[in-house]
Amino acid sequence: MTTRKWWSALAAAGLIVGAASTAGAAEKKEIYSFAQLRSATPETARAQAEAWLKAVGKDDAATQQQVQAVWAQKDVTTLQMAVETIRLGSPEAAQLLDEVTNLDKPAPKAVPELIKAAKDPFFRANLALTYAKALSTRRVYEEALESLQTAQPEQVVDPASYFFHKAVAEHALLKRDPAGQSVVRLLEDVADAPDRYKMVGMLMLFDMQGWKKDEKDLSNISRLMDNVERRLDLARGGSKTQDIQKKIVFRLDELIKELENQCKGNCQCNGGQCPNGGQAKPGNGGSNNPSAPMQDSNIATNSGPGNVDEKKLRQLASNWGSMPEKERAKAMADLTRDLPPKYREVIENYFKSIAVAQKP
Repeated sequence: MTTRKWWSALAAAGLIVGAASTAGAAEKKEIYSFAQLRSATPETARAQAEAWLKAVGKDDAATQQQVQAVWAQKDVTTLQMAVETIRLGSPEAAQLLDEVTNLDKPAPKAVPELIKAAKDPFFRANLALTYAKALSTRRVYEEALESLQTAQPEQVVDPASYFFHKAVAEHALLKRDPAGQSVVRLLEDVADAPDRYKMVGMLMLFDMQGWKKDEKDLSNISRLMDNVERRLDLARGGSKTQDIQKKIVFRLDELIKELENQCKGNCQCNGGQCPNGGQAKPGNGGSNNPSAPMQDSNIATNSGPGNVDEKKLRQLASNWGSMPEKERAKAMADLTRDLPPKYREVIENYFKSIAVAQKP
């Protein structure tokens, strides 16, 4: 069975997140290639590059001498030589690439007009791919994906890099179906894809196979938290990040309410077993009416009347960095009291990352 058929079969069977509702749409969007893509040969890529140089009026003797030196290099990829030629003919493109690879400068928040408005397919596609690769290295996946969407894989000199970095961006942004299709095209349609790309692509497919459908599943929430942390690291704390945080807060709130409903009263759920795996014990926080004071070393597990709602969670997230340590500890105990230890760690790490991001 081919990778394409295997992935389509998983989607049709509803074995991956969202498959039950999107399997039909995914099949309609499935792209089949009748001819495999290959990397352009250096001779073909050079001919395209020189034709572009001539079209922009950069075919003088001095430029031709520089082009000769570029394409005489050894141990340099065809894409790198093509882009070095683009640098010779477009100072704007050279400046753009210098800026995006300069880690001392803030990560860009939009794809430049130089790429989006370019008419020549060779120039646009290979500049867009190189720009996207630089953004991917900096984990700026939103603009990396947008940049790649301005090009066609048939127009780049390295289609394997195109599909690989597109899949990486889509996977990081939790776009499961598009990421799966990009990996399938990398594995099935690019004849000379490097083994390292194919191996990572298969790992992404296996990872996405395990994504759960339940939005309240902690692994799904954890992926959203990772995305927020990435955006905060990039100093992107604006409305989009806040929307993701609200989604996290809402899902955590729903999960906590669900656990509280399961463990009301004397925690008799599951034959007396609490969700965190512990047996309810009088006087140890397992009941709303304990018979003895709780020991200081124990974390409260009684549900209590005060449900943790979305408003409270959002308020905690916005004020976490300025809260005293004692208040943080109390709030964390309230938030995680009914959760298994591994889930507590996920939530604790999330709020710790918020505290770091909120430091002046």
